[in-house]
Amino acid sequence: MDKRKIGSLDVSVVGLGCNNFGGRLDAQATKVVVDAAIEHGINFFDTADIYGGTKSEEYLGLALGKRRSDIILATKFGMKVAEGKEGARPEYIRQAVEDSLKRLGTDYIDLYQLHRPDDSVPIADTLGALDELVKAGKVREIGASNFSAEQLREAEAAVEVGATPFVSLQNEYSLFKRDTEAEVLPEAMKQRLAYLPYFPLASGLLSGKYRAGQPFPEGTRIKADNPALNDENLAKVEKLIQFSEARGHTILELAFSWLASRPMVASVIAGATSASQIESNATAANWLLTEADLTEVDEILSAKSA
Repeated sequence: MDKRKIGSLDVSVVGLGCNNFGGRLDAQATKVVVDAAIEHGINFFDTADIYGGTKSEEYLGLALGKRRSDIILATKFGMKVAEGKEGARPEYIRQAVEDSLKRLGTDYIDLYQLHRPDDSVPIADTLGALDELVKAGKVREIGASNFSAEQLREAEAAVEVGATPFVSLQNEYSLFKRDTEAEVLPEAMKQRLAYLPYFPLASGLLSGKYRAGQPFPEGTRIKADNPALNDENLAKVEKLIQFSEARGHTILELAFSWLASRPMVASVIAGATSASQIESNATAANWLLTEADLTEVDEILSAKSA
């Protein structure tokens, strides 16, 4: 699988989001998914301390075992894990990283990300604490998540000479969620941040499971009353399916490959609950879209329903 850069890290263009571990998947099912990911060339695993009530990190660490050094491991901190355990205060960061290292069964994290901004703490203080972790060898690179363009600018200005800056940004981005293109994406490009889009399938809307005029499948993430499943969006999904199938591809492959066509996107992070989903995801970014393809997709998405 093609590799791209997150700072000094070489990551697979398709990554595995580990939010299902510890929740929808137990330890054994997690191992099945992790094994399949490694077998299919995925080396980038993205989790967070809050996923699965902290079980995601634990199950991922167990599943990796002695293969830890073969992969790029990313996790996040900052959202509420328990009472008093949240935010970006330096003293909490020092505690959070030790907790994550223990759960993951490792002595270093490749990419340590602030899960969301903490307006109660000066970003310079947060960056200072993260720089200490890098210099101590506990973290290799640091990243941000759910940051606005202004917050990215504040972070860039707060980095001291010789200190570690953010090298990546993980925000929502998909064919159906493109507001990041207005300000955030240009700022990320200006700072040469690797972009890590989450929810690339728009929480399943771009998976091909939801079709206009057909009953929705049971047991899926999106419920039938979700406002995203409106007639206009489903009509666009049908057109995107027709566009993809006319070229010998699926809408899932379109969703991944469209993101991968953006040079600032380092890895398309998608969750999976089975080996078969891993197999589909691993090859989904292989479609090299032409400029004409991209233009036609834009036209489909911008068209208003009658």
